[in-house]
Amino acid sequence: MAERRLHGLQRVLGVNALFSTAYGNVGSSIYYALGLVAGLALGLTPLVFVITGAFFFCTAATYAEATAMYPEAGGSSSFARRAFNEFTSFFAAWGQMLNYLITIAISAFFVPHYLGGLFWEPLRSAPGDIIFGIVVVIALAAVNIVGVKESAGLNIFLAVVDFLTQLLLVLLGFVLVFAPGDLVDQIQFGVAPTWEQFLVAIPLGMIAYTGIETISNMAEEAKDEAKTIPAAINRVQIAVFAIYFTLPAIALSALPVTFNEKTGEYQTLLGLPEDEGGYAGDPILGVVKAIDLGPLQHAAEIYVGLLAATILFLATNAGIIGVSRLVYSMGIHRQMPDQLRQLHPKYGTPWIGIIVFGAIACIAIIPGQADFLGNMYAFGAMLSFTIAHVSLIVLRVRQPDVARPYTGPWNVRIRGHEIPPTAIIGGLGTATAFVVVTVLNPAVAIAGVLWLAIGIAVYMLYRRNQGLDLKTTVKVAIPRPVVETEAEYDSILVALEVRADYDPDALATAVRLAARRRRGIYVMVLITVPASSPIGAAMPAKEAQARAIIEQARLQGGRRVTGRWVKVRAGQAGRAIVEEAKTMRARAIVMPLPPRTTGASVFGKTLETVLAERPCRVIIESEPEHPRREPVRV
Repeated sequence: MAERRLHGLQRVLGVNALFSTAYGNVGSSIYYALGLVAGLALGLTPLVFVITGAFFFCTAATYAEATAMYPEAGGSSSFARRAFNEFTSFFAAWGQMLNYLITIAISAFFVPHYLGGLFWEPLRSAPGDIIFGIVVVIALAAVNIVGVKESAGLNIFLAVVDFLTQLLLVLLGFVLVFAPGDLVDQIQFGVAPTWEQFLVAIPLGMIAYTGIETISNMAEEAKDEAKTIPAAINRVQIAVFAIYFTLPAIALSALPVTFNEKTGEYQTLLGLPEDEGGYAGDPILGVVKAIDLGPLQHAAEIYVGLLAATILFLATNAGIIGVSRLVYSMGIHRQMPDQLRQLHPKYGTPWIGIIVFGAIACIAIIPGQADFLGNMYAFGAMLSFTIAHVSLIVLRVRQPDVARPYTGPWNVRIRGHEIPPTAIIGGLGTATAFVVVTVLNPAVAIAGVLWLAIGIAVYMLYRRNQGLDLKTTVKVAIPRPVVETEAEYDSILVALEVRADYDPDALATAVRLAARRRRGIYVMVLITVPASSPIGAAMPAKEAQARAIIEQARLQGGRRVTGRWVKVRAGQAGRAIVEEAKTMRARAIVMPLPPRTTGASVFGKTLETVLAERPCRVIIESEPEHPRREPVRV
């Protein structure tokens, strides 16, 4: 009988889930990037976003190809490891860490600005915004240490609502305020803005696109990754271009550049701080306030302000999740002290790393300088993007025969090698932006170089302490599951969750069913991994429970029983069971009836998903506390 080896991790995230997570990060950036860029670029703000959008297209092509080649978490760090060595990989990872820290700080810092614009003005300025932002980071760090489950469905819903809201704002703007002639009149090359302001605005504008790294970091959880990853990235591109190429023009039509006779300078309320009557802290809300929506005006302001605060709150949480996963990955590859990646004995999350880097993010908020945070974001992002582009070019040269499920467009042949021009153009653009943001911002240069120096020093000392050189890749050995078995096709699939007690009824039903045709029984024990931990994170306590369940099942069912534990994200268990049943051509799925909670459905979400998408017969076994009855067959 045909057999297939089953993996301990489940790839269950489709295009929609990948897109929603990435757009949740990319789409949130417009809520602060627009004000930061407009304060410098003035009338050229739309042009800045078009230029940066071109570089984003090139960067997205690089990430789509490299991630489809090597569908593993890490993004530019993973690409650099394959193309160069471990030290280069660390360099990219340390730049990513800076990105995540600034994402946390800048997103949390802008949450009170949008809330303050609606309810309480002191939140829009210091110290209210600083204190509130720090409280947000501390609260979310605590939540991620505990490992509260994250709803994939909610993320998709909010991403769609966010995109549709931004799109509606663009459409309303075109009808009510858009004036192409006025936009042209606002531009005075070399004066408003100056050439230096324009050049600095370009790398600052690129912070709006840095969420593309998110898809790479979820690559290990993507199903049919060769297709879903490029498709998700393409969707992000389309959505981003639809908003970022149009919304800045609407914003400048609503809040145009004017000449301030008192200061003798040109300005737009989009880029002015709140204490000067501007909307630098809540630019999208400022645009809504400047558009006359009649009787819907107040409701629209409340809706957009609350949505913006919610999206930024989730972006802060996404940054903390990114930090936790990156800490774990860097620890696994011996790039930083092992203590930082250690998982909490109860919650299974890298709690020390979350605390340490969460504290650094709080420190970054204290000065209350949004411009500085934005430029630091650009510093780290441009560094990581440049390494990603260079890595892809090197992979094309050094590994030409490796399977590439997706390749970037318009490839050219240079010295016998197919080279992607998108990587060349993107690399030159991001490298130039990195130089500009460093040279023209002395404070950013000092802080950025200091950050890199600290990271390199820690890396070198740690590797020396471990007796390792700087370039060799060495991974921490993670124990494999004790039960290494094969699953037979046409077996009975028994899906169980990790619990303190073992319920023999579900397996007893499977044994009776399998006996009729002498079928095998495969026990799939589901372990839910917190969103703040990598999908492959070691969870000794739960893994031990899962092994115990499998051993008890084997004692009860005999030699025909095989099994293995499987790690899934919250909300993905049902889909994992369905995919497993399809792959092994299961003849039936046996599941216990979950305990009913007040106000909840008789069936839990996992069971409802299995019933809705079942590829075969589903048998639901009642829990022991329910009156004994014949299993329900669906």
